[in-house]
Amino acid sequence: MTEYVTTALGDRVAFDRYGDGPGLIFVAGAGPFRAIDPVTTETAELAAERGIATIVYDRIGRGESEATGRIGLDRELAALRALMDLLGGEAALCGHSSGCSISLAAAANGLPVTALALWEAPIAPVGTVAEWIGEVERRMDAGDCDGALTHYMKDMPPEWLAEAKKDPMYEMFAAQVVSYRADGESLVWADSGPQAELFADVRVPTAFLLGEKTFDEMHVAAASVLAAIPGSVKKVMPGADHTWESAPMAAELARFVQSASGRG
Repeated sequence: MTEYVTTALGDRVAFDRYGDGPGLIFVAGAGPFRAIDPVTTETAELAAERGIATIVYDRIGRGESEATGRIGLDRELAALRALMDLLGGEAALCGHSSGCSISLAAAANGLPVTALALWEAPIAPVGTVAEWIGEVERRMDAGDCDGALTHYMKDMPPEWLAEAKKDPMYEMFAAQVVSYRADGESLVWADSGPQAELFADVRVPTAFLLGEKTFDEMHVAAASVLAAIPGSVKKVMPGADHTWESAPMAAELARFVQSASGRG
């Protein structure tokens, strides 16, 4: 059943909570929210059965977490802080895609993050992220949501956007592109300098997880994260097309969170 929590910045966040034990919050990347993401919900339910507390929430400006105005990274971090308070004041984060850079930003900004599970974080340093996101934001600010979404997805497999445009919900997907500003700000931050410096305050157990069938760039990104965060590890998991398989992912996350909490 959907629950709600209000952040320190006044946003009302919708979420589902499962199980008891050390906490884990799933941080979606650009696009997904609970109603269209059964894989994350199933993973959260299965992980909870293994002895941890899990939360799946609708990012600010998506699904039932309705919002207006400029939806920046500050509002997303405030949402995570409010959800952590529900889990005893701290939690591990499982980021998916750009949800990973949001999760890293949370840890680097002093939120009480206990561990980081990063699924296919697209953060290999390239030095051009600010230009790409700048154009997305220009289109967004001009009210061209379709153009903003198209530009955001320009380097993704073209069939992803083609399939999205066939979906009867596409107009809603495009309208919710305003929530991608937080993704963009976190990605620009992760590309703004040497990652060893950007992630200097990230000193929690960190795992870079990626699918057996993934893009070559993800292995480059994994190497970059492992070099920047002492003790971080890389693990290949069952999964393809930027998505994990629920059962093995749930088992791995439960083990990882319990180990980080000292209960493994």
